[in-house]
Amino acid sequence: MTALAAAGALAARVPDIRSDIRAGRRRRARRRGIGIAILAVLLVALATAMLVLGQTIYPIGDVVAVIAGRDVPGASFTVGTLRIPRVLTGALAGIAFGIAGSTFQTMLRNPLASPDVIGITSGASAAAVLALVVLHLNVGVTTLLALVVGVATAAAIYAAARGGESTGGRLILIGIGIGAMLESVVAYLIQRAAEWDVAVAMRWLTGSLNGSRMESLPPLALAVVVLVPVVLVLSRSLGALELGDASATALGVRVDRARLLLIVSAVALACFATATTGPIAFVAFLAGPIAHRIVGAGSSLVIPSALVGACLVLAADLLGQFAFGTRFPVGVITGILGAPYLIFLLVRTSRKGGSS
Repeated sequence: MTALAAAGALAARVPDIRSDIRAGRRRRARRRGIGIAILAVLLVALATAMLVLGQTIYPIGDVVAVIAGRDVPGASFTVGTLRIPRVLTGALAGIAFGIAGSTFQTMLRNPLASPDVIGITSGASAAAVLALVVLHLNVGVTTLLALVVGVATAAAIYAAARGGESTGGRLILIGIGIGAMLESVVAYLIQRAAEWDVAVAMRWLTGSLNGSRMESLPPLALAVVVLVPVVLVLSRSLGALELGDASATALGVRVDRARLLLIVSAVALACFATATTGPIAFVAFLAGPIAHRIVGAGSSLVIPSALVGACLVLAADLLGQFAFGTRFPVGVITGILGAPYLIFLLVRTSRKGGSS
């Protein structure tokens, strides 16, 4: 009788349980929607500030007129030729870095598994420096070479780390080691380069939006337009992979194919962004955790991470241009913001005895 009574009580509570589940889903969806809306508004505000502010401050009406294609004396050149490409480059690079970092962190279940931490962007950086200071290649070929070497670096890291029960942890350690070797290659190339090439390489290595032009945008824009939808389509599989391969397989995910597509997409996004702006430090590393704090657990971080990445780049560029007595590249500001968080994660991981 006791078992029958318990079963009856549970059956009576089923409608309440279902109601609680639906209410929880509504709360998560509401929080996610509000978070995305706030990030979108912040991104528009940052972009507007970058278009308006500068040595000459233009009213919003002039900025809108330039965007609409009308000729405005002074503003047409300053806003149309200099500021709009800078904003678009920063936003697209932030989107690419944010999604790439969040994808790796979610898939490998480790907040340290970011392309800039595990050495992938170091491969693209080494290739780009080689193209700039040794081969003296143009922007298009430099981007292609950075992409190819970045993908090859990611493949080498993944192949070396694959197998066993702690692939994620080994991948991070191997990636850090390979990244250190590639950074040594960069240092050697800069040491051997001519003086006028060193300035170009160092400006690029710092991660900067200076010199952004519309003609350098198509490769990055095409990568974002093509690859972001791929990651969005695979976001359900990405959430399942976060539970582990066995659970993902039980949920009907084709693990190897999904992981391969996600890795290729994330690596390509990171490499295209790196080849366009240089390795803007810690944007990929920070975007996912910040997005998670904003929208909460249990939902896809692809869109929130993209928005956070874009906001980080534009906000850091604004700070670098106007917050200090001298102007700093965007990569310097993001490095200052990201380094303490990296140290915090390393200390916390060490105290827990590591993570896989």
